[in-house]
Amino acid sequence: MSKKILPQLISAGALIFIAIFAQNLTPFDPYAQDLEGALAPPNSVNLLGTDRYGRDILSRIIIGSQTTILSALALLATISIVGSLIGAVCGFKGGKLDVFLMRLSDVFLAFPQMVFAIAAAGALGGGLFNAALALALIGWTKYARIARSLTLTIRKMPYIDAAKLAGTGSVGILFNHILPNIAGPILVTAALDIGSIIMELAGLSFLGLGAMPPTAEWGAMMNNGRSMLQTAPWVILSPGFAIFLTVAVFNLLGDKLRDVLDVKNKR
Repeated sequence: MSKKILPQLISAGALIFIAIFAQNLTPFDPYAQDLEGALAPPNSVNLLGTDRYGRDILSRIIIGSQTTILSALALLATISIVGSLIGAVCGFKGGKLDVFLMRLSDVFLAFPQMVFAIAAAGALGGGLFNAALALALIGWTKYARIARSLTLTIRKMPYIDAAKLAGTGSVGILFNHILPNIAGPILVTAALDIGSIIMELAGLSFLGLGAMPPTAEWGAMMNNGRSMLQTAPWVILSPGFAIFLTVAVFNLLGDKLRDVLDVKNKR
């Protein structure tokens, strides 16, 4: 891996480390209420201040990274793997299954992703799992389309014919020859999508269709503080900056990863 991508990998790795070990990194209990210290501005004790219930905002942002970042990564892994498998099978086998699944993806792609997610999450009843499920229902289509397009090209390659002559079955060709060769573009697309998924999950929570109180989630924290933008701006600006920083880090990682894996660019 090129050294040019090392800073982005370290930054993204640090955010994931914080998300995984968030419970051990919070200076205070993120759910402990102290009404006497409510809406305290940033100070030497509460570095980012407190919210309307006196909860330490820094602790809630740290523990909220577990909800926001890990949920986004889990969702991304699910839709990229499922979508890639569907696309690869459709591209390799063709036939009625290919026609049906691609027409189904066309139906989903006809809707703006966020609008569909809002409608689906609302119909499902809200909650973080339902918000992720709503995004997954439409998110797999992009990966299916990319994987199918790449598979249609790869299946015509001489080494695929050689594998068939050697007696390799369809499953073996799919997992040993096709999926490894489409992994690069899929990985780049997934890396570029992390920031979008984080914003979409946070957006659904901000609208009240994602994580429910008292769960610490950055979008929900912004929703709780939106009425205090003028009186206590740190309540909404702190989680907003956390979203901005995280999205920026993962977007930069995706851009660098695309440059590293782009064969034409290397040439």
